[in-house]
Amino acid sequence: MAAVWQQVLAVDARYNAYRTPTFPQFRTQYIRRRSQLLRENAKAGHPPALRRQYLRLRGQLLGQRYGPLSEPGSARAYSNSIVRSSRTTLDRMEDFEDDPRALGARGHRRSVSRGSYQLQAQMNRAVYEDRPPGSVVPTSAAEASRAMAGDTSLSENYAFAGMYHVFDQHVDEAVPRVRFANDDRHRLACCSLDGSISLCQLVPAPPTVLRVLRGHTRGVSDFAWSLSNDILVSTSLDATMRIWASEDGRCIREIPDPDGAELLCCTFQPVNNNLTVVGNAKHNVHVMNISTGKKVKGGSSKLTGRVLALSFDAPGRLLWAGDDRGSVFSFLFDMATGKLTKAKRLVVHEGSPVTSISARSWVSREARDPSLLINACLNKLLLYRVVDNEGTLQLKRSFPIEQSSHPVRSIFCPLMSFRQGACVVTGSEDMCVHFFDVERAAKAAVNKLQGHSAPVLDVSFNCDESLLASSDASGMVIA
Repeated sequence: MAAVWQQVLAVDARYNAYRTPTFPQFRTQYIRRRSQLLRENAKAGHPPALRRQYLRLRGQLLGQRYGPLSEPGSARAYSNSIVRSSRTTLDRMEDFEDDPRALGARGHRRSVSRGSYQLQAQMNRAVYEDRPPGSVVPTSAAEASRAMAGDTSLSENYAFAGMYHVFDQHVDEAVPRVRFANDDRHRLACCSLDGSISLCQLVPAPPTVLRVLRGHTRGVSDFAWSLSNDILVSTSLDATMRIWASEDGRCIREIPDPDGAELLCCTFQPVNNNLTVVGNAKHNVHVMNISTGKKVKGGSSKLTGRVLALSFDAPGRLLWAGDDRGSVFSFLFDMATGKLTKAKRLVVHEGSPVTSISARSWVSREARDPSLLINACLNKLLLYRVVDNEGTLQLKRSFPIEQSSHPVRSIFCPLMSFRQGACVVTGSEDMCVHFFDVERAAKAAVNKLQGHSAPVLDVSFNCDESLLASSDASGMVIA
């Protein structure tokens, strides 16, 4: 994280004791999410003067709301003591930013192209190994980070209290995909092979199904929320994709597959949500313009088998696609035109369908490499390291699960900034949800959730990890 953004987090952490005093777990969730967003801002390359201005204004606003931090015997003083190890001030950080001697190699690293995955891992490590004096970047010995994380272990963080709600509106038909809305704690959607999509609200109690989107004539294979959550795109075995308005459930547009084939997966381009990538049963990947309903020129490519899984990296410059013959292809995505250029191919295992791909540029302080999480029908969950800017993959490790025939999916846990370890979650054909610590050498299993009566096909965390949803082959969704 760039130096000024680290100082913004330090200021927020110092005032954190004031936030929701009766619900300390929310303070933990707030500071984790704040760290994640500031890390993303650090990558955007805002001018130093603008960052310092934001830091100054942020400090002034927090001071006006909560008062000075030096008040003795108060929660402010306690908050101050928690982050004493940071020992940072606005003036000190500004001096550090302006001091050319302090920049050194950091200035060189910041000038490197952000598209390089070889250097992404180096920069991730450098944030910790060459951090500025007074930084609050967590380390295994940092008292501040342990306090903000609640001083709990990874197992304790993922020790669930029980089921919150069970949705059964799709009973008897598999629910292959379940997803919380982006940066939303309580809005959930799931698609079913009965041809419909359900939009659900979990709070206020009781949880309800807000609306059911109907229109596809065959099963819905996949769907995705837009970045602003105002629309959803869905793909179906009826060879069409549909664009839906989430507010009222209207079908805005129906787009036939260019090849007239079953559509099996979809994903939004993360920067330009006007573009959606779909994969079909005729081995093709297509980039579609959802405003015009047309295929983008140069935005198509052929794989060796039926396209079952798609995932972009965070900047949207790399796309990975997996097929039912065991291959994962990487594509360079032209941000201006939507053109796809085939880059690399990895054969995970010949003849084993790749059913899920999840990309993450930064997992946690212990797992700093850009990574790809892959489900294939191998009775294993596979974690790959992304080693260059063409999407070349190197196997890092695998975890035992039961998956030999069903389209099981997995995810990275969204918040891992302050934890000792880095967790991934996957469904499994043993009817359980499994949690694994990707950095634990032995006994990587962190938790196992039971409750489903059929193979668990998909899992989804909300933005602050307070709720996990899972779906199974019998149509049951549990949150």
